[in-house]
Amino acid sequence: MADGERVVSAGFRDRVVERVRDVPEGRVTTYGDVAAALGSPRVARHVGWALAALPEDDEETPWHRVINARGTISDRGDTGRAALQRALLEAEGIVFDAAGRVDLRVCRHVHRLD
Repeated sequence: MADGERVVSAGFRDRVVERVRDVPEGRVTTYGDVAAALGSPRVARHVGWALAALPEDDEETPWHRVINARGTISDRGDTGRAALQRALLEAEGIVFDAAGRVDLRVCRHVHRLD
């Protein structure tokens, strides 16, 4: 990639937030699902970065409903945030198996495509 070339377009974070706000209570989506719904299936990591950049007082964006493609929470070393995410999901009725996985076949939210 050349210097100054953008991997994601301007406004990407806002489009991520809009998609995540569409995920209903009791359902989850993956970083890759959000990226694909935005037409950029290879930028799942950027979806995570966009969510990590949300202000702590953002109560409108259900960031906790986004997990990885393995059906697990990505803690990236922040075990406190991962524990909070799991607690929020469990409060919405999301069930984790003994390995800490969510059955995506059961509770995955399917995004509409633009």
